[in-house]
Amino acid sequence: MKAEIADYILARSGPEPEWLRSIDHRTHLRLLNPRMCSGHYQGRLLKLLTEMIRPQRVLELGTYSGYSALCIAEGLGESARLHTVEINDELSDFIADSLAGAPAEISGKIEVHFGDALKVIPQLGGSWDMVFMDADKRLYSSYIDLLLPRLAPGGWIIADNTLWDGNILDPAHDRDPQTRAIRAFNDRVAADPRLQSLIIPLRDGLTLITAAKSL
Repeated sequence: MKAEIADYILARSGPEPEWLRSIDHRTHLRLLNPRMCSGHYQGRLLKLLTEMIRPQRVLELGTYSGYSALCIAEGLGESARLHTVEINDELSDFIADSLAGAPAEISGKIEVHFGDALKVIPQLGGSWDMVFMDADKRLYSSYIDLLLPRLAPGGWIIADNTLWDGNILDPAHDRDPQTRAIRAFNDRVAADPRLQSLIIPLRDGLTLITAAKSL
């Protein structure tokens, strides 16, 4: 996307709250791989999708700096809750600072869990109205196999990075385990007759998934 078009879109896609801008700034200053932060445009989309889906119970896989969790929480109703899972407990102080800098009525809807998502998800129990997947790409197929039986009727899964910088189409990346895993995940979702899915070419690819038939 041309820079001019990107700037035009951002200027007309809803303002980024100052406390989110601060998280993005701190992320780029202090954390490795700051591209992992959802950022202004994707963050506004996550908020909007949450408001459209109107979930009561949301799961996020991959908290990172807390930016995307707070964007989702912005769109939640008063009684709704977000459980976010982060494998890297060294990010705990950074995440705590991010939540502390946000309005209490938003951050208060978030519960952070540290550990391996494949182990944490069964411990949390219950079903999920909405899931945002942005964790280990090598485990995307394992995540969705675990999540589909736990998806509430009418629930949605949103998977990030499903175009993987275009590497999914580049034979030069055939040996890369993350590229192979994203390809397998995309094929797995597209081939499942129970699911409806759409890849949006936003940033690094965002896939929207819901059940077409009973799971």
